[in-house]
Amino acid sequence: MHRLEISDLITAVDPDTGHRLPVRRAEVIRQLRAQGDERAAGIVAGLAADGDGVLDPQAVDRLLISVHTELQRLSEELRIGERLVQLLRPVFAAIRATGQPGPYRLVDIGCGLGYLVRRLAATGALGTDVELVGVDLDAALVGRAEQLAREEALDCRFVHGNAFALPEAATVYVSTGVLHHFRGPALAEFFRAQAASPAQAFCHYDIAATRLAPIGAWIFHRARMRHPLGRHDGVVSAQRAHDDETLLRAADVPGMRPLLYEPRGAANPFCTTLRPVIGVRPHLEAPLRQALGRAARRLVGPEHLAGATG
Repeated sequence: MHRLEISDLITAVDPDTGHRLPVRRAEVIRQLRAQGDERAAGIVAGLAADGDGVLDPQAVDRLLISVHTELQRLSEELRIGERLVQLLRPVFAAIRATGQPGPYRLVDIGCGLGYLVRRLAATGALGTDVELVGVDLDAALVGRAEQLAREEALDCRFVHGNAFALPEAATVYVSTGVLHHFRGPALAEFFRAQAASPAQAFCHYDIAATRLAPIGAWIFHRARMRHPLGRHDGVVSAQRAHDDETLLRAADVPGMRPLLYEPRGAANPFCTTLRPVIGVRPHLEAPLRQALGRAARRLVGPEHLAGATG
């Protein structure tokens, strides 16, 4: 039985309208106790609620913004932005090489405070022909991301809503730390939605499912996260990480060629914290490998599942 992350339970939105729904503290505690997670239940019991037991939405927003601010520091330490650029540049180079005219659009799914999008905007790493858009179902996080972008005078934008329901199609979808939130059939549906869109590629970074991942997550989050919720969810995220085989099979949907970069069997478990699964339209695989150069040797497809998963 997979453990639950507190942050997934203390907010809820209507999937059609995006409107926030009330969350009862007792119900969250019940779900956590059903998983045998008394520590998490205790953390939720300490969160503010009104007389009817509904969690205070403003207090929850302040808490999640604080936790995501600390997560941004972790992303900076792990150089997530730089590592993504090392793959996104070749992806866009491959798209340009096929003659598809710009401008192009990168959409960050579950952008949180927009760290990746803001970093790409600040560095101009992908070129002036790439529009940068962050999307999240959490209105408070999106609002803070917009505020930070304005303060930093960055050319990017943030949208509260469903990344697959934007009026303007994405050219490339990206995410960091999102895949482990999708369980069972929902993971394949996530990839099918991208294949069904006009997008040419996706690149999703998530925690590598190694035996050392939960230990590393405990050390990092214990050292860097102040609130117990952040420490708890950081470790649970590592425990919920999908293995390489699960990711490749889920991403193997019609219309997309799935590729795993630096699979577990080919990487040092002491150095591997996150790794990406990439998807490209079949005609883009050859130009992508050419753009990657020698690094293309790190790519494996579903036909190499046994070697990819070790």
